[in-house]
Amino acid sequence: MKDILEEIVAWKRREVEQLKREQPEAGLRALVERTCTGQPPSMSLALRRSPTGIIAEFKRKSPSKGWIREDGRAEDIPADYQKNGAAALSILTDNRFFGGEDSFIAAARRSGVTLPVLYKNFVIDEYQLFRARLCGASAVLLIAACLSKSRCAALARAAHSLGLEVLLEMHSEPELEYTAAGPDMCGINNRNLGTFVTDTATSFRLGRLLPADSVKVSESGISSPETVRRLRSAGFSGFLIGEHFMKADSPGMELNKFISAI
Repeated sequence: MKDILEEIVAWKRREVEQLKREQPEAGLRALVERTCTGQPPSMSLALRRSPTGIIAEFKRKSPSKGWIREDGRAEDIPADYQKNGAAALSILTDNRFFGGEDSFIAAARRSGVTLPVLYKNFVIDEYQLFRARLCGASAVLLIAACLSKSRCAALARAAHSLGLEVLLEMHSEPELEYTAAGPDMCGINNRNLGTFVTDTATSFRLGRLLPADSVKVSESGISSPETVRRLRSAGFSGFLIGEHFMKADSPGMELNKFISAI
């Protein structure tokens, strides 16, 4: 089976180089320093304090299933998630594979979203961190499978210097060594990004190997309140759910029902 992650990362390298040609890094950095003041809301703190820990995701498309909600509006759905009890939000900003845009986070902020927002992309370059900060993100996703340990650590330091928190995503036991980078949250992705096969048992298996005091986030394949209850009992504080909500007629109301059933 074709490794989808390898294809995505190869494209991301080309995309970032093109973006740098359009807007040189020095200018982007200066813009961030000039316009981004204050500290974004903390995602890790929000998850520690939340009784449910739901990170509701705005996700219009996936590489394995195509369009989930092509007409989904960033001006509407994230604010609806906030109104219906989300602890934090995740917004896809990769365009080619997930139908996302950086502008979606900015649009969500303009619509009144004050919750912590995760910049969900395949971050391989510091340039993307400046873009994340500029559009209004609170945290960035770093995926162990995309990065060397040294590169992951360097990106985590750069993110922190910009006031961004880091959600480190892992999928296998060897990747747990990446926690040496000092992430604010440790994510276990139940979906193998090479094959897109999903199994929530991955979170239970790897979660017990993470530091006890870490903010643990289970990602992908969660579609039942019972799974969330079991994961909370296993020490998880955050639960990233997108497709289950985005497929519903009203993502916000589906979130509300989900939280009521936890």
